[in-house]
Amino acid sequence: MKYCSFDIVFQEVPGEITLALNITNCPIHCKGCHSPHLWEDAGEVLDEEELRRLIDLYRGEVTCVCFMGGDADLKTIESLCRVAREEGVKTAWYTGRQAFPQSMPIEIWDYVKVGPYDEDLGGLRSRKTNQRFYRIEQGKMVDITERFWR
Repeated sequence: MKYCSFDIVFQEVPGEITLALNITNCPIHCKGCHSPHLWEDAGEVLDEEELRRLIDLYRGEVTCVCFMGGDADLKTIESLCRVAREEGVKTAWYTGRQAFPQSMPIEIWDYVKVGPYDEDLGGLRSRKTNQRFYRIEQGKMVDITERFWR
């Protein structure tokens, strides 16, 4: 798995200061995607060592790590999520899949965004969006999408 960039963000996960990692090799290819460069298999390798390095770099500043993508390699996303939890930060995943994968344990995540981008419906800030944002509580997905609406 590779990533092309990262940033410290405040809007992708409500109430968290988030290290957002832009994962490449996206297989979803949403029409109207704002980041089509993420479709390519490019960037730096994101393995456990690199993730720990990034978390250490911002330790005490970030409260959450968000994987923006990773749909092409579910086993690696799961493994990296577990590493982030071991490092003491919350975990979030923005997946373009229609539904959360049944093969993935939901309880390892704190937040999950599900759904491909539909340019006619808009992203999470649109009340018409097909995307849903969930907080995971005791293994259950609690829809908090409305927190993105103003």
